[in-house]
Amino acid sequence: MLRESLLQTMQTLEELGLNRGTSGNASLRQNHGFLITPSGMTVKAMSTKDMAEMDMQGITLGARKPSSEWLFHRDIYQARPEIGAVIHTHSMFASTLSCLRQDIPPFHYMIAVTGSDTIRCADYALFGSQALSDAAINALRGSRACLLANHGMIAIGKTMQQALSIAIEVEALCEQYLRAIQIGHPKILSANQMAEVFEQFKNYGHWNQ
Repeated sequence: MLRESLLQTMQTLEELGLNRGTSGNASLRQNHGFLITPSGMTVKAMSTKDMAEMDMQGITLGARKPSSEWLFHRDIYQARPEIGAVIHTHSMFASTLSCLRQDIPPFHYMIAVTGSDTIRCADYALFGSQALSDAAINALRGSRACLLANHGMIAIGKTMQQALSIAIEVEALCEQYLRAIQIGHPKILSANQMAEVFEQFKNYGHWNQ
């Protein structure tokens, strides 16, 4: 069931254009470890048996080599016990904005789906490194999404459905923000206005489930 969910998620991300080729990865918490998509494999070539199983010490429990980004997946699960799924994309608009190395402010109320009023951009670090993992954990403080400088985006959730919904919404927000700053200076919502949004979101959809 978990393996099927991972495969379906990767297929959805590719269908939506959020990942291409072998880029991006996803994982699901499992017992005392997690399942993660394999290294260097296209989605079309993937099957459920290709999902790599790892423990929280970073030891691979099967034959398949895990994604090169497994470290920040593991560290997110350790730092955020409420999180059950992690998605990483190289989607066009999130990746474009990540190259500007700037946070995305509350220009639109839907930023609240992340649980924060700002989508932070993590400091740049080499992919697969401990430095990148540390930067991601920092940028995800109190949030369910962040950008990775000159790299892409991470979305996390209690469930894979929630993580996927957030990844899709964050990419849409990145596109909107990029278009807005090309025209002028977006008007930023105040802290009080965002507080009202958070209150409304307590009973809105599955964002806080």
